[in-house]
Amino acid sequence: MKVWAAGITAGTVALLVGGALAVAATQNATTLAPGLRIAGTDVSGMTREQALAAVGSRAATPPQVTVTAGKNTWTLSAEKLGWHVDAQTSVDAALKITQERGVLQKLQGMIGQAPTQDIPLTAAVDPAKARTTLTTLTAGLNTAPKNAFTVTLGGTARKGGLTALQVADLYWVRDSGIEPDEKTLKAAFGRLTDAIDQPALNARYVLQGGKLVKAKEKAGLVTDRAAAYALFRKAVLDPAVKTVVFPSKADQPTLTIDRLPAADKLQLIAVGKSTYYGSSAARRTNVANAASKINGAVVPSGEVFSFLNTLGGIDASNGFVGGLIISGGRTVDGLGGGVCQVSTTVFRALYQAGLPVVERNQHSYRVGYYEPQVGFEAAVYDPGLDLKLKNDTTAPILIKANNDNARSTLTVEVWGVKPQRTVTVSPAVITARVPHPAPRYVVNTALRPGVVRQVDWAADGYSLYITRTIKDAKGVRTDKVSTVYKAWQAVYETGPRG
Repeated sequence: MKVWAAGITAGTVALLVGGALAVAATQNATTLAPGLRIAGTDVSGMTREQALAAVGSRAATPPQVTVTAGKNTWTLSAEKLGWHVDAQTSVDAALKITQERGVLQKLQGMIGQAPTQDIPLTAAVDPAKARTTLTTLTAGLNTAPKNAFTVTLGGTARKGGLTALQVADLYWVRDSGIEPDEKTLKAAFGRLTDAIDQPALNARYVLQGGKLVKAKEKAGLVTDRAAAYALFRKAVLDPAVKTVVFPSKADQPTLTIDRLPAADKLQLIAVGKSTYYGSSAARRTNVANAASKINGAVVPSGEVFSFLNTLGGIDASNGFVGGLIISGGRTVDGLGGGVCQVSTTVFRALYQAGLPVVERNQHSYRVGYYEPQVGFEAAVYDPGLDLKLKNDTTAPILIKANNDNARSTLTVEVWGVKPQRTVTVSPAVITARVPHPAPRYVVNTALRPGVVRQVDWAADGYSLYITRTIKDAKGVRTDKVSTVYKAWQAVYETGPRG
C-alpha cells in the first residue's frame, strides 16, 4: 500500500498539476475571471455583453455639483452637466485584468481561491451637454466689458475705449509707487488711434457699368499723435479721468484725381498667377475676401505699396475666417489662412513689373499651393510681416485681382503707364536640400484610445534663389530673392493608450 501511495504522490499528482497548468494557460479570456466585481456586482464568468447588462442596470446617484461664475453660484445635479455612468469603460478594465492574470492566479480561480477584486464604476461627462447647461446658466453674464476709459477724436463722433483690465495692464505697481509700462501704453494708444482715425482716401478707380472710372480723393481726419499721446499718457493713469478728447488734424490724400491717367489709357504691365486646388472652404473664403480688397488698389508714383495697409488688417471684423496658418513652428488653425495665396500672387505681379522690393518675407517651409514656381512667394502676417514694393514708374499703377473660385485660380494684373524696360524672372536655382525629420507623435487626450490623426505634413528643406534681370535705358541690372525653407516634420496626434 505504501508503494502504491508513493506512486500517486510522485507521478499522478505531478500529472494533475501539469494538466492544470495547461488548462490555466489556455483559459478562455472572453469571460471575466473569478473574483471580479464592478461596484459590488459579481461579474465572474460573464461575457462582456452580460457584464454590461448587469452593471448597466445599476442605478447610480449623480453627485451634486456647485458651479461658480463671478458672484453667482448654482448647485445642481451632475447629470445636468452631462454626467453619466460609463459601464463600458469599467467592463473593459475588468477584461484587461482578466487577460493580464498569470498562471498562478488562474489556478487559484480554478480551485475557488481567487482573490476578490472590486473595480469602481466609472463615470463620464458629455462635453456638449455640459457646455449647453453652463451657457444657459451664465447667459446673463456674457456681456461685453464696459469701457473704463473712453477717447473721442476731436471734431467727430468716433470713439474708442479701454476696459478696466486693459487700463490695469498699462502700469506696474511697485513698492515705490505706480510705474507706467511705456511699451504697453504705446500699443494701447496705437489701437485707439487705429479705431478712431479717418485716414484720407486717395483718388482711385471704381467699376461703374462694367467700366473703370475715376473716383475723386477725399480728405480725412486723424489723431494729432504727438499732442494726443502726452494727453493720453497723463489721463489714462489718473483714476479720476474717464474720458478724453484727442486733438485731431487733417489728413490729405497723396493722389488726386487729376493725376490719375484715364482708365482707357492704362496699359497692362505685368501679370501674376497662382492656383489653390484642394483648398478648404475657409481658405477659399479668405482668398476671395483678400482678393476683393486688393482689387482696385492704386499706388502713386514714387510711393510704396503695403499689402497689409491695403488689406485693412487680418481679423474677423474685416471678413476673415479661420484657416490653416504657419505659426510657432507648426501648421495650425488661425485667422486668415489663405491670405498668403493673394500676397504671393500680388508679389509675382509686382516683381514681374520690375518694382523694387522694400519688404518680402518667405514661408517657413515649401508650400504646395505656390508650386510650381518654387520660391516665388511672399508670406504676410498681421501684425509683423508685410509685403512692400515701391512704384518706381512715372505714373500711378492700378492693381487688379481676379479670383476664379470654380477653377481655383487667382490672377493679379498691374496696370499703368508701361515703363520702357523688359523684366525677366528666372526659375528657382536650388543650392541645397535637407531631408525632413522623422514624424513626431503627440498625445491628445480629446481623441479616443487608438485613434491617430495627422495634423502637420512633412516637407524637405531647401536653400534656393530666383534672379530678376531688368533691361532699360540705364543698362542691365539683376537682383535676387533668396529663400531658405526649413525641413518640416510631420506631426500626428494620438489618443491616450488604453
